[in-house]
Amino acid sequence: MFGVGSPDARLMFVGEGPGADEDEQGEPFVGRAGQLLTQIIKAMGLAREDVYIANVVKCRPPGNRNPEQDEIEACSPFLHAQIAAIRPTVIVALGKFAAQTLLQTETPISRLRGQFHALGEVAVMPTFHPSYLLRNPAAKREVWEDMKLVMKRLDEPA
Repeated sequence: MFGVGSPDARLMFVGEGPGADEDEQGEPFVGRAGQLLTQIIKAMGLAREDVYIANVVKCRPPGNRNPEQDEIEACSPFLHAQIAAIRPTVIVALGKFAAQTLLQTETPISRLRGQFHALGEVAVMPTFHPSYLLRNPAAKREVWEDMKLVMKRLDEPA
């Protein structure tokens, strides 16, 4: 599954991989988690068309299980090519797999979130995945704090 959004996006969201809804529609983040991501994007004063949305793995793992290391490694060159083509200012890494893959770390998402990390010239903000927020609504406040930092970074001069 390819990404979707503006080829000139300054903000890129990277998730784990497609779920059943995404697999069916051929677009990332269209299920319940995607609807929540769209609300977050709107709350930031943007539209989905203004950002670029991609996933670490490009096809749905069987049984919607977590992606395995060899699957992540097989898809990583494509993800990095997407990042190079879009050239965002900020990437929001949605959840453990996106954050750990982009930052090449095993540090838990709970310790990574809330601060920027570097991926070359690109600032990466790890935060909780929207599907996590659906199960743990209290974490929405932490994600919003992360998004405020992202908005501030995007407002800074290049």
